Amino acid sequence: MRLLSQTLCLCLALALSQAAPSHHTEKMAGDEAPKHDHKEHHGAVHERCEGIEFDAIAASEKGVPFFFKGDHLWKGFHGPAELSNGSFKELDDHHHLGHVDAAFRMHYEDDLKHHDHIFFFLDDHVFSYYNHTLEEGFPKKIQEVFPGIPDHLDAAVECPKGECDVDSVLFFKGDDVFHFEVASKKVEEREWAHLPNCTSAFRWLEHYYCFHGHKFTKFHPVTGLVTGKYPKDARDFFMRCSKFGEDSDHVEREQCSRVHLDAITSDDSGTIYAFRGHHYLHQEKATDAWKGFTIESSFKELHSEVDAVFSHKGHLYMIKDDQVFNYKEGEPHTLVDGYPKSVKEVLGIDGHVDAAFVCGDHHTVHVIQGHKMFDLDLSKTPAEVLQTVELPFKNVDAGMCGPSGLKILRGSHFYHYDSPMIMSASKAMPEAHKISLDLLGCDH
Repeated sequence: MRLLSQTLCLCLALALSQAAPSHHTEKMAGDEAPKHDHKEHHGAVHERCEGIEFDAIAASEKGVPFFFKGDHLWKGFHGPAELSNGSFKELDDHHHLGHVDAAFRMHYEDDLKHHDHIFFFLDDHVFSYYNHTLEEGFPKKIQEVFPGIPDHLDAAVECPKGECDVDSVLFFKGDDVFHFEVASKKVEEREWAHLPNCTSAFRWLEHYYCFHGHKFTKFHPVTGLVTGKYPKDARDFFMRCSKFGEDSDHVEREQCSRVHLDAITSDDSGTIYAFRGHHYLHQEKATDAWKGFTIESSFKELHSEVDAVFSHKGHLYMIKDDQVFNYKEGEPHTLVDGYPKSVKEVLGIDGHVDAAFVCGDHHTVHVIQGHKMFDLDLSKTPAEVLQTVELPFKNVDAGMCGPSGLKILRGSHFYHYDSPMIMSASKAMPEAHKISLDLLGCDH
């Protein structure tokens, strides 16, 4: 009986071991690693507003920042995570640790071979992508492409000529920084002990950022010098989050955030309102001082995230989805009876509104939808379409018109035109200005 019992137990154990494969089986030398299914990964999906440490950060060929964590990435400063292998599938074919060590975009026009290529570093290999396609011959050993640069990097960032002496790449590993000159392949090793160990590095708007934990420190790419009060919380400046820590400076965050504005307008007195996510900035012309508030505290019926705002005759018209909220300016802002109304009722048009603005005391509101601008007569109810014009760009985030002309906001930059008519007649974009520095007065 005892023998029968032992035999049954042994059979049961063998059956269980075959039914449930071990999660700890080690890959033997010479074995081929199992291919990953590009449709399914088992890594945790992180919420970046909870405060995480990025593995790597790099801009795409179109200038969109990519933030990498584990086997996921975020495209841009807000939005959900997605699997990295959906955009860069070969990383899975050759590498199975589930994360990228470092990444950067080579944006050097003097180096036509690698211009606008994105480089990923994983263990001792480097991958080169162009238009999300792996370049022939890659992956290669890091030493083949970047001789003198060590394996298992922590971070990397490009540094073009003018910001560095020559087109260069900065590589970080522990306390060491390797300054690599692209043309000569000369390497200079430096030690910036005052700078935290960077787990990722990023160049944005000609500034350089070392990310460590969920914080970042801005540094000079040649000297490593850090000026100003750092570190700062990455959630305040490089992503859209509805909640912030108690130590966050709301005004500085909204002035200096790299996340695009949702809407902006200037009222009859010259006061500017700039909206982003759940918050907005308010600048009175008399003092030029900025103040920060939650949208809900001043416009309680809106709660958050508006699509467009324009000012007309002492009223703020705020567009959210397919509705228009009409607020009488003052303290407090009060919603006009009968509102919200549909966009169709007020403006006489259908569809999502990207931007809207009124120039001076005119009765014409200019509404932008995609690459088209509608001139609408506000003296009619609903507004009447006066004309429709094609614009020299595909989309905008916001627009504001005032005594100094028209400002069109896209991403982290704005573009100045003397009037809507001149904008519609333009064939090329004018000089780009930084929203955070040149419009909102950020000092870093």
